[in-house]
Formats: sequence, structure tokens, C-alpha cells
Amino acid sequence: MVISTLADTVLRQIETVQNTVNETLFEPVIRIGVTGLARSGKTVFITSLVANLMNRGRMPHLAAAAEGRIEAAFLQPQPDDTVPRFDFEAHLSDLTGPKPRWPDSTRAVSELRLSLRVRRAGLLAGLQGPRTIHLDIIDYPGEWLLDLALLDKDYATWSQETLARAAERPQAQAYLAQSAAVAADAKLDEPLAKALAAGFTDYLNAARVAGFYDCSPGRFLLPGDLEGSPVLTFAPLTGDGTDARGSLRREMARRFEAYKRAVVRPFFRDHFARIDRQVVLVDALGAIHKGPRAVEDMRGAMVDILGAFRPGRNAFLTQLFAGKRVEKILFAATKADHLHHKQHDKLTAIIDALVRDARNKAQFAGAQTQALAIASLRATTEETVTHAGQDLDVVRGQLLETGKQAAFYPGDLPSDPARLLTPAREGAESWLDDDYRVMNFAPSLLSLRPGNGPPHIRLDKAAQFLLGDRL
Repeated sequence: MVISTLADTVLRQIETVQNTVNETLFEPVIRIGVTGLARSGKTVFITSLVANLMNRGRMPHLAAAAEGRIEAAFLQPQPDDTVPRFDFEAHLSDLTGPKPRWPDSTRAVSELRLSLRVRRAGLLAGLQGPRTIHLDIIDYPGEWLLDLALLDKDYATWSQETLARAAERPQAQAYLAQSAAVAADAKLDEPLAKALAAGFTDYLNAARVAGFYDCSPGRFLLPGDLEGSPVLTFAPLTGDGTDARGSLRREMARRFEAYKRAVVRPFFRDHFARIDRQVVLVDALGAIHKGPRAVEDMRGAMVDILGAFRPGRNAFLTQLFAGKRVEKILFAATKADHLHHKQHDKLTAIIDALVRDARNKAQFAGAQTQALAIASLRATTEETVTHAGQDLDVVRGQLLETGKQAAFYPGDLPSDPARLLTPAREGAESWLDDDYRVMNFAPSLLSLRPGNGPPHIRLDKAAQFLLGDRL
């Protein structure tokens, strides 16, 4: 087993060296990971980004596009034959068809390669022809990224932390009662193990719906082809890890270790560790609407997510001997079109404050970071209306639930993010003097001119940060 692991490691290092030399000397490859927790808009972000890189009429802040140096952009088969292709065409049809709808959310890892033919900039541009730059976009659920924190924990520690966190949540009471009924010396019983795993999964799903974000293990929420397998048939139980052979807790601990070995480590090795630029999408408005506890829970989940990254500069020798590092991280607060543009700076300040500790750590390690308020697909228009003698800046769009047009005012976000983060850290039940609301809008019917991608907010600035230095 050890020899096999060493051989596999050596082969992977040789492959890394070969790929690094090829990318450096011939056709550069930029690998961008896109993640975020549920309903943050990963699928829409990737679809709109690719569509706007192929039709660049709405990308004035992407320097290479504004200067006319991108001669062509075209899709190619992705290099990883074992990874499902991101279904760009189907998702774009969902968003821009005669009956537009939001595409299905991310449920597994997928990949897409977009190749750009770019003229060089600078004094030597006339002496060298255009070059091809490959953009590999890897889409994966943020819930899976939270699992990386499990690698440093044993079953007893994970159970203790999970049960302590669950004790404060109403959604967990049924499972807590179920697990408390298990005898301390209970023998392994497969029907009981399945019942406990099912009860724990029900709690995780209910907690996510209620606005909690630290709902791991992630495969319990998105099991894919592992559904029903023993590697997903475990749950947290009290104990110190000294259970006798044949006990239920000992088998739960064994399956927890199997989950780390067979699910978490391969994900890190095959996908996450190869990314050199990362997009983290955050539905900050949704968390604010749900209240202070949801905001604090999101902040904690973001710390866990960003703790999984290996930030730093990807110098040539660093890539050869130390592997890939995440050299740029974009934190994007999505659904900015749900606010009037006068509040976008406030939303940017809030997302910046939410991830400030992680940003400082990444910057200290040598990575570049940026926070933006974006809308991957703009679904609203802006208006100013008079209500009770007061002018309100609102957005208007088609409601997702009813299909009717409506004007919406979400409330005035504070200029100082501390007004949100302080009560969130203190465990407040609700906002004291404000009422923040959220509305779900459907994508609007589009009529795109030739050369234009879907309408967006600051997607070109996001692309410039992620790609500008390589174009």
C-alpha cells in the first residue's frame, strides 16, 4: 500500500513537471476554480463569463477586449477526459431562450475549456504573432470544499464539534434526540446506522434551507453516485474514540476515515490542488435577509473555505517543486442587480468585511485578492419611485414565483459593515433597527445584438482581475 502510494505520488510529480514546462514554453493554461455555497450563482457566473468572452461587446473593462487584441474565442474539449463537461450550451439556452429560466444548480465537478487567440501587447507585439491561451474553468460545489477541513480531524473531534453546533439549531433537535437514544455500548447494527445517517442528512438539509452554511460533510447534501454507500452511512455520536471492536461508534469512525480517504482526498488531489485562480461567490444579500445568525454562519463558513486554499505566487520553480498555489482569489457578492447601483459600494464593503481575515492571510502569502459586487446576468432595471412622500431607488423585474412585474426596495444597507457584523458576532436574533428583504427575480427575456453577450454588472472587471495579466 505504501509503495503504491509513493509510486502514484512520483508519477503525479513527473506529470506536474511535464505540464508546467509545456504551459510555460508553449500554450499557457489558466485554471480557474469557481465555487460558492448553495444558491450563490456558480452556473450562471460560468455561463455568462464564457458567453461574454466569446462575444465581447459588453466587456469594456477587460483590457485585451477593449484594445481589440482578442482575435477569437472558441470552445474545445477539456483536457480531463474523466471529468464531466460543463453543459454551457444548455445553460445558455436556459438563460437566453424564448422562455428564460435559471439553470439547475451545481451538483458535481464539471469542467470547460475556452481557448483565446490573443495578439501580444507591448513593444514586441509586431515581431511576434498571436498566441493561444487556454482557460480551463472548474465548477464544483462549495459544500465539497468545506470537507477539506475534515482532513485534520478524527471522528471523535468532528462529532463533538458537530453536535455542539447542532445543539443551538432547532433543525437538529430530531437528530439529537435520535442519537441520544443510542446506548453508549451499542453494537453495530446496519439498520440503526442507516437510520442515524438518514436523520443526520435530514438535519443538514433543513439547516441549509434555514440559512446555515457550515453543513458538512458535503456529500451528504450532494451524494451523486455515492448515495446509499457505506462511505455515506455514518453520523456524529458522543464518545472519546476508545470504543470496543464491533461497536457502532467504532464502525462510524472507520467510515468517517473512509470518507476522508475515498472522497475528500481524491477531490483535493485531482481537482482542487491544480487550481491557480479562484472565484468564491457569496449570496450576501440572502444571508442578510435571513438575519444575524445566518451572516455569522456564512462568515465562519467562508473562513473554513478559504482555509483550504494554498495562496501564493506561482513562480516557475514553485510549480515544479511545490505544486500549484492559488495566486488570485476573487470574492464576489452576487445578485447585485437586486439593489440600485447607489448601494453597490455598500455591498462590496460588506463582502470585503466578511472575508477580511482570510484576505489578509492570502495577501500575506503572496496572493492577490479582490472583492466585488456583481451580477452575472442582469435581471432587473432601475427606477426611482415616490412612496409616502419619499423617493426610493428601486429595481424592477419579473418575480420568479408569480411571473408578474414588480418594483422592489430591499432596504438601505449600512455604510459601515460593522452594523451588520457586530450583532452577527454577538449572536443577535434579528436586526434591531432595519428590515432587509430579498426578492427572487426570474431572468428577463433578452434580445442580444450580434457581438454582445448577456447583460451583467462588473463581470468584465472580474475577468480583468482574473485574466488581465495573462492576456
